[in-house]
Amino acid sequence: MRYRLETKKTPVTLLAAAIGLALQVAAASALAQQPPEQPPATGPTTDATELDTIQVVGYRASLVRALDLKRDSVGSIDAIVAEDIADFPDQNLAESLQRIPGITITRDSGEGRNISVRGLSGEFTRVRVNGMEAIAATGGEGGPNRGRDFDYNVFASELFNSIVVHKTASASLDEGSLGAVVDLNTGNPFGYEHGRTFVVSGEGQYNDLTEDAGPRVAALFAYRDPGDVWGVSFSAAYSDNTTKELGQNTVRWQQAGFRSVGGVVCADNPDDAGCSEVADAFHARIPRYGEIEVERERLGLTGSFELRPTDSTRLRVDVLHSKLDAARREKWLEVLFRGNEGGMDVTDYTIDPATNTLTRMEVDNAWVRSENFEKAWTTEFTQWSTSLEQSFTDTLSGSLSMGRSTSTLEFPHEITYMYDDRDYNGFVYDYTDDRRPVIAYNGADVTDPANFQMAEFRDRPSRTEHTFDTISAEVEWAFSPNYWLQAGATHRKFTFETWGGIRDSGVCAAGLYDCDPDGDGIADFYGIPATGNLSEIHEFDDATGSGSTTRWVVPNLAAWNDFIDLFGRPMREDQGNVRQVQEEDTAYFVQLNGATELAGRDFRFDLGVRYVETDQSSSGYNSGVYVYVDRPTYSDTLPSANFAWSLTPDLIWRMSAAKVMTRPSLGNLTPGGSVDSFNYRVSFQNPFLDPTRATAFDTALEWYFAPESILSLALFYKDIDSRPIRAERTGTYASTGLPLSLLVPTSPAEQDPEGRPWTISTIDNGPGGKLKGFEVGFQMPLSLFAEGVPVLRNMGMIGNYTWVDSEVDYTFGSEIVTERLFGLSKNSYNFTLFYENDRFDARVSAAYRSDYLDGTSGTGNRFEGYDGTLNVDASLGYKINERFEVTLEGLNLTDDYQDRWTDIDARRRYEWDHTGRVYKLGFRYRF
Repeated sequence: MRYRLETKKTPVTLLAAAIGLALQVAAASALAQQPPEQPPATGPTTDATELDTIQVVGYRASLVRALDLKRDSVGSIDAIVAEDIADFPDQNLAESLQRIPGITITRDSGEGRNISVRGLSGEFTRVRVNGMEAIAATGGEGGPNRGRDFDYNVFASELFNSIVVHKTASASLDEGSLGAVVDLNTGNPFGYEHGRTFVVSGEGQYNDLTEDAGPRVAALFAYRDPGDVWGVSFSAAYSDNTTKELGQNTVRWQQAGFRSVGGVVCADNPDDAGCSEVADAFHARIPRYGEIEVERERLGLTGSFELRPTDSTRLRVDVLHSKLDAARREKWLEVLFRGNEGGMDVTDYTIDPATNTLTRMEVDNAWVRSENFEKAWTTEFTQWSTSLEQSFTDTLSGSLSMGRSTSTLEFPHEITYMYDDRDYNGFVYDYTDDRRPVIAYNGADVTDPANFQMAEFRDRPSRTEHTFDTISAEVEWAFSPNYWLQAGATHRKFTFETWGGIRDSGVCAAGLYDCDPDGDGIADFYGIPATGNLSEIHEFDDATGSGSTTRWVVPNLAAWNDFIDLFGRPMREDQGNVRQVQEEDTAYFVQLNGATELAGRDFRFDLGVRYVETDQSSSGYNSGVYVYVDRPTYSDTLPSANFAWSLTPDLIWRMSAAKVMTRPSLGNLTPGGSVDSFNYRVSFQNPFLDPTRATAFDTALEWYFAPESILSLALFYKDIDSRPIRAERTGTYASTGLPLSLLVPTSPAEQDPEGRPWTISTIDNGPGGKLKGFEVGFQMPLSLFAEGVPVLRNMGMIGNYTWVDSEVDYTFGSEIVTERLFGLSKNSYNFTLFYENDRFDARVSAAYRSDYLDGTSGTGNRFEGYDGTLNVDASLGYKINERFEVTLEGLNLTDDYQDRWTDIDARRRYEWDHTGRVYKLGFRYRF
C-alpha cells in the first residue's frame, strides 16, 4: 500500500518527512492489512507499508499520517510522527506522549519523566527503541530509578521521528506489558528525499523562576542514494537548562507525644487533656520552605545505515547514544520534629477537629536544622541494533535482528550537611493556609552561623546498570492472496545491577570534634561550631505566608568537603541497595493474519499464541550475608486475537482479547530486606514473586467521517488474576533478625533501635483486581463547519478524554483496603487547537490528569498521592522563506503547582511548589 499526500513545501519538510521505514518497523506487528502479492514481513525492524515515495509536510499532514496508521492497523494503536514531535514545545519524549489518548505523565522538577497508560504505571509498560526492548533509567526526586519503569527524560524529542503506542497485544508483539508497548523510532535514511538533506535548529530557553537562559540545538544530515541502493543519516541534539522548584514541604504528618504542652510536663501528667490531644493529633513532620535547583545537560546522537542491494534484500544498522548530566541542589530551613518531640515544649496550638490535624503550633526547645544538599548524576544510554530482511520467493520472507542496549546511571556523590540548633525557643508554624503556611523563627537569628553547629553529614554514591541483549528471527508465508502466517522466536538476556555506598555520620561519632572537652562523659557539643567562612546565606525568593522567615544560613558544601576531607573518609556498603537480577526470556510465537470480507465488508484479523519461558536469578544481602537465589523456570502461554471490521467504508469496529503478563518489579526481587531507620520501617522482598497476569478485552468504534477526521470510542477491561501484595505487621527490630549495622548513622533508630514499634512489611503473591475504562477521541479540521471562512479553513482541533478505574487490595496490618492502582488518574484529557497556512502556524495544547495515588505512605497516614494537574503549552512559527523559519514557544503557561498530599481521607498537604514558565525562541534552517 502506498500513500501520497501533496502539500506545499516548508522549511521543516525534513522533520515531517523523516518517518520512513522506522515507523513501520516498530508498528509492523500490529499493522495487519491487505497483503500485496508478497506480504510484508513483520519483524521488529520490518516495514508494514511501503512509504518511500511519500511527500509529507506540515503539522497537519503529520496528523493525517498518524491517523492513516491507526486506521490501517488491526489492533489498537496510536502514533505521533516527526512533524508533531519536532514541532511542538516538548522538552522530552514523555511530554510528546501525553497527547496520546489514555496516557498521563509524571513530572520531575518541571520536566516529564514517566508515563501511565490507561491507568497502569510505567512498571506495566514495555518500551522498545528501534524495535529492541530497553530501559533508560535516571535520577531525580526520590533517588535513582532501580525499577522497570522507563525514564523518557533521558532523551531529547528531536532524536526521534515516530512513536507508536500498541494498546492491545498480539502474538507477534513482545510480551511483558499489561498497559502498552511503546515503540520509539529514530530516523531512517530511506525516509528522506534523494540526495543530501541537512537541517539545523536552535533555541534559547528561558525560565521565569531561574531567570536563566540555556541553549537547545539540533542538527540532522541524511544522504539517500539516487539509485535507492544505500542511505545514511545522522542526528544530534544538545540542551542545557536550569529549573527551580520553590515552595513548602512537610515531609508528611505524624503523631507523637511532646515533653510538655501548655507548661504541663506530659510524662508526669499522663492524663492531661492537652498532652493527650496533642499527642493524638497529626503535626507537620518536618515543616519547611525551601528551594530545589536542577541543572540538566543533555546530549543525544543517532546514526543509521541502510543497504538495499536488491529488491528482496534490506540490511539496516542503527546506533543511538544519549548522555544526561544533571545535578539537584536543595536548601531548607526546618524543624526536625521527626522522632525528637520528646524534648520539645508546645506553648500554644490549634487543632482542626475535622481532620485531627495540628494546624498551628508554637514550640520551644525546637530542634532547628538548616540543610544544604547536592547530588549529581550521569545517565548514559547506548544501543546498537542491526536487522536483515530477505524475500526468498513471492510468498516467503524472513528477518533476523539483534542488538544490545545499556543504561548506566551513576551518582558520584549525594551530599548533605546539617546545621543544628537543638534548643530553639520561639518557633511557630501555622497551616491554616496549607499552601502558603506561616513558618517563622521568632527567637535567635537564623542567619547567624554562631547559633548553629555542623552536626551531621551524608554522602550516598551509587551506580545502577540495565543491559538488554536481544536476538530475534521471524518468517512469513503468504499461503493465499488473503491469508498469511507469521512465526518467530526471540531470546533476550536482561541484567540489572545496582550498588550503593554510605558515608553518613554524626560529627561526634566520627571523631571529627572533641564533643566532650572536659571529659565528664556528658557531651558539651553535638557538632562543630559553624563559622562565616564555612557558611553562606540563602534567601528564599518566593511567596510565603505572611511573617514567614525567608533568610537563613546554610553550610557551604565545598568548604565543608575540604574541612572534613569528606571523600577521603571511609565508606560502607548500603546493603539494601546492593543487589542484582538476571533474566533470560525465550519466546516463540505463531500468528495467522487475514484480510478478507465478512458480510460484504472488509474484515481483517490476527490470531496467535505466544509462549515464553523466563529464567531468573537474583542476589543481595540477607541479614548481612550476600546470598544468591536461582528461581525455577516459569512459563506463560499468551493467546491473543484482534479483529477490525469495516461496518461501512468509514466506520471500523475493533475487538481484541489477550492474555498478558508483566514480570515482577526489580526492587521486589531482592532476597533480603531494606531498612528505613528514619521512619522505623523494614520491607522484606521476595525473589519468588510471580508475574502480574491478566486477561485483557478491548473494543472500539472509529468513525472516519471526513478527510483528516476521526471520532472514536474505545472500551477496555482487564481482569488481573494476581499481583504482588504487601502485608504489614508491627514488631521490634530484633524480631526481624536483621543486624544493627543496617541502621543509618544519625537516624533516630540508630540512636535508639527499639525507641518505637517498627512497621514490618513482606511481599507475596496475592489476589488481583479489576480495571475498566473508556476513551473518547476526535480530530477534525474546522473547515468542516465553515468551509467558506478563510481563518477556519486553516484551523483544526484534536482532543481526547479517558476515564479509568480499578479495584485492588492493599493490606494494613490485619485490615484489607480496596483502592485503585498507584499512578491511576480516573479522569484525563488533552486538547489541541492549531492553525497552519503557508507562512504561519500556531498551536495551543492543554493536558489534564486528575488526582492519583503514589504509595501507601506511613507515620499513621493511609496512602499518599498528588492532586490533579493542568499543563498548557503553546507554539508559534513563521516561515521567512522556503528554508528558514523562526519559532516562539511556551511551556507550563499556567505555572501549575505540584500539590502532594498524605492520607487519603484527611488530605494533609505534603508539598506545594512550582517550577515556573518556560519560553523558547528559536529557528530552523534547511540547507
